[in-house]
Amino acid sequence: MAKNSKVLRKKYLSRPPVEPMRLRPGMSVEDLVDVYRRAGAFNGGRLAEGCDLFARMIDSDATIALTVTGAMAPAGLGGAIQAMIEAGFVDLVIATGANLYHDLHFALKLPVVQGHFHVDDKELYQAGIERIYDVFITEDSLLDTDAFVREALEKAPKSLRGHISTPQLHHYLGQLVNQQAPLPEKSWVATAARYDVPIFTSSPGDSSIGMNVAAMKLRGGETTVDPDLDVLQSTAIVYDAKVNGVVILGGGSPKNFYLQTQPTLWQILDLNRGGHEYVLQISTDSPQWGGLSGATPSEAISWGKVQANMMKNHVVVYSDTTIAAPVVFSYALATRKKRKPKRLFKRLPEMYETLRKAHVRKHPGSDALPEMRDSGKAKTMGPGRALPRR
Repeated sequence: MAKNSKVLRKKYLSRPPVEPMRLRPGMSVEDLVDVYRRAGAFNGGRLAEGCDLFARMIDSDATIALTVTGAMAPAGLGGAIQAMIEAGFVDLVIATGANLYHDLHFALKLPVVQGHFHVDDKELYQAGIERIYDVFITEDSLLDTDAFVREALEKAPKSLRGHISTPQLHHYLGQLVNQQAPLPEKSWVATAARYDVPIFTSSPGDSSIGMNVAAMKLRGGETTVDPDLDVLQSTAIVYDAKVNGVVILGGGSPKNFYLQTQPTLWQILDLNRGGHEYVLQISTDSPQWGGLSGATPSEAISWGKVQANMMKNHVVVYSDTTIAAPVVFSYALATRKKRKPKRLFKRLPEMYETLRKAHVRKHPGSDALPEMRDSGKAKTMGPGRALPRR
């Protein structure tokens, strides 16, 4: 054997051996993850790495974001998200508006039913039943939820009239759910409001909540959801944090909305933080199709979104989120103590002001970010000056 071959063998064969998956009665989630870890192969191995990575995020006291795409609320994953918020393992959420809207059905005691995908969809349409793969929701549930959202907007306090961010809107809806809904304990939007976890929606118009906000304009509604505020508030959270980590469920717009906070800092505001430290993605998308959902953390390094020297803290698990996420979350609950809630929603004005002042110091005399007036009551933000990359 050539000398070079021996060096290469030592390089590649010094890793742990694959251990057969020995199963036994009464295994805990910790035991199951350890089985995956000892085998170390395919996405069972990646799932074990994902569990370990999430545990490291928690141990490092990272500010942890959770991004949510796909119909996770109708599939029942909201309860798992609640558990993460209550344990202090999730500090902010970026979700599609549909997930927030469908979460309200559970709190309002409206039927979300285990259905089937082998059905006649024309019959469902005639019966007033909507299908999300194998989950059924009635038309009445949608209309009743719409009515709840519109009534909330009609009764919104003055602080929610004018330009607001999606965290302000969702915090208000969560408060109403806690106060008025028959089953608030089934809503993670309500749980987020209790724990002051800000919930962002990167495309607020692309959901029934956004449709109802828009419809209220036809009735003289004064509430305007301002995406610019979301960009600045989410960036302010990342800028404030000592360590940043994210658990990405799926991909889509919420994934990029979180990751883009780093280019917002270095590319737009000239405040380079070097990229996010921890990235765990659970997805069924592949990178070769060129879409953002399947893009790997390694690709994100080239954009300055993720730290290049932290590859051990970047894991992609290729799996259905409803299978893998409960394992990751259960493992964290079993192996880590609860953290004190960071209550970032209450700190949004303070963090925004820190970001504004840092930007002004970098570019004195520029048309920098205006002050954010009134605690939690954001006003319209003017445009900033275009800045050099570094």
